[in-house]
Amino acid sequence: MQLGMIGLGRMGMNMVRRLLQGGHEIIVFNRTPEKVKEIEKEGAIASSSLAELVKKLEPPRIVWLMLPVGKVVHEHLLKLKDLLSEGDILIEGGNSNYQDDIKNADFLKDKNIHYIDAGVSGGIWGLKVGYCTMVGGDVEQFKHIEPILKTLSPPAGYMYCGSTGAGHYVKMIHNGIEYGLMEAYGEGFEILKASPYAETLDLQQVSHLWNQGSVVRSWLLELLEEAFSKDKELAEIQGYVEDSGEARFTVKEAIDNGVSAPVIAHSLFKRFQSRQGDAFSDKVVAALRNEFGGHAVAKKGETVKTKKAGAGKIQHAKSDKE
Repeated sequence: MQLGMIGLGRMGMNMVRRLLQGGHEIIVFNRTPEKVKEIEKEGAIASSSLAELVKKLEPPRIVWLMLPVGKVVHEHLLKLKDLLSEGDILIEGGNSNYQDDIKNADFLKDKNIHYIDAGVSGGIWGLKVGYCTMVGGDVEQFKHIEPILKTLSPPAGYMYCGSTGAGHYVKMIHNGIEYGLMEAYGEGFEILKASPYAETLDLQQVSHLWNQGSVVRSWLLELLEEAFSKDKELAEIQGYVEDSGEARFTVKEAIDNGVSAPVIAHSLFKRFQSRQGDAFSDKVVAALRNEFGGHAVAKKGETVKTKKAGAGKIQHAKSDKE
């Protein structure tokens, strides 16, 4: 199939590579032209503007956004509404709040532009392993883009979750669970490090051991073993852990629906706390985020600029007249 990909960051670039390997025709645009030139050498079709990208696509067009949530997505939706036509499909593949998906779909409705939300998980390993994709929107449009999803995903690695917002809702809960899992590993390994047996325990070997049939085996533990192999004490990593905003949304959903979610809430608050200290459990979580998603880690001694408390707030698309 033919697809326009906007955004060539950690996820977008490798998604394009996987789609090219699957025989799809991909037209790309990125605000940084160097990335466009890089992927053009691998078979993608370059464009220097949103207008050029849309012009190179055959109707009904499919455009996939892989951009930072909030203002950037908002700005692109405003421009693309004017460029796209009736029947075209716009896929938001970032981590937008599901409530903003509903507003964005409504924003595009008067031009009959279809909106699909796709929660994508896989990090920097997605090119090799495939991307787990959670999709919301009209089921007919889901069926139309299914060949793209099949190429991006491992076997049984994508799912139609329901109407608009459902894909990002499921991805939001996925990320909340991820926070809790990483925090539990972090705390466990901190206890091991503080134990009377710390001098003889090799934490890399413990990570490896627990993946051999134990009930806590997981891909995250495999990644942690890899992190310990690079730095046995995680001495070069500062225990400063950012949050993408999705656990904030998850905790709010728990509150709004009267659901007890203390583990996810605690793991979110621990990330806030990590910006005030340097606990070993936070080093573990920071190392894991780097291993699975390529997220930057603060090195020992680096000064880190703390995000404002409202970093998780998301804007939805609206016209300049509103």
